[in-house]
Amino acid sequence: MINVNNLTFTYTGTTEPAIKDISFVVQPGEIFGFLGPSGAGKSTTQKILFRLLQGFQGSVQVFERDLREWGYDYFEQVGVSFEMPNHYTKLTARENLRYFGALYQGNVKNPDELLEMVGLLDDADTLVSQFSKGMKNRLSVARSLVNNPKLLFLDEPTAGLDPVNARKVKDLIKAQKDAGKTVFLTTHDMNIADELCDRVAFIVDGKLNVIDSPRELKLRYGKPEVRVEFGLNGKTEQRDFELAGLADNAEFLKLLREGGVRTLHTQEATLENIFIQMTGRSLA
Repeated sequence: MINVNNLTFTYTGTTEPAIKDISFVVQPGEIFGFLGPSGAGKSTTQKILFRLLQGFQGSVQVFERDLREWGYDYFEQVGVSFEMPNHYTKLTARENLRYFGALYQGNVKNPDELLEMVGLLDDADTLVSQFSKGMKNRLSVARSLVNNPKLLFLDEPTAGLDPVNARKVKDLIKAQKDAGKTVFLTTHDMNIADELCDRVAFIVDGKLNVIDSPRELKLRYGKPEVRVEFGLNGKTEQRDFELAGLADNAEFLKLLREGGVRTLHTQEATLENIFIQMTGRSLA
């Protein structure tokens, strides 16, 4: 779906590239996570891919065609949800979706259907100027689906959302994948990446550090141990045991037989811990 080779981009007036010779492939039908702290190059890469930025070095192919060769027909096939909402605030939510739908030549989705998908149908006739930041973000996600795109670019789609509405958006993203769509997701939220993404790429200071599935990364960098939390003499204690030979570990079996075990957890690394270990940077 996307094939990027040796991509480099430098903003006008600067000497240091924002993107430094990065290469990656996004397969059709996958959710690909582009993860990194603010200023890492996530949004710059995404803006190149949906043609908001030009003048890059390297090669980029989307839908098996050089990105530079695409015309306006490119936008008939892609949808974009920006990190910073950019709606017409003097229009209602429904009017915004109708307006943007009118810009496409092909069939578009019903505004009310889209608003219901993101939990905004009850606010369809409310002026967007009265929306909270989270509501505007949800409207951005709805707008990205107006043209029923094959490829979605989502930039921090759950930013500013409460847990209930964040769950609606995450379920919506999963539904797009189930429908055969491809999703390019930029975020610094490792939890959403872990839950949704088939593969993730870590980017820091414009450079890619690693690309793999969250599961493989956690298996590779996690400890092959299980931590047992148990009660002993009125106190809570914990002990770690190697997974190898666990069934024959006399001390572990004794803890199980004598009772008092409160929790059992494998020492699986989190994506955030792996990111810090790989890059030496936090996500702040």
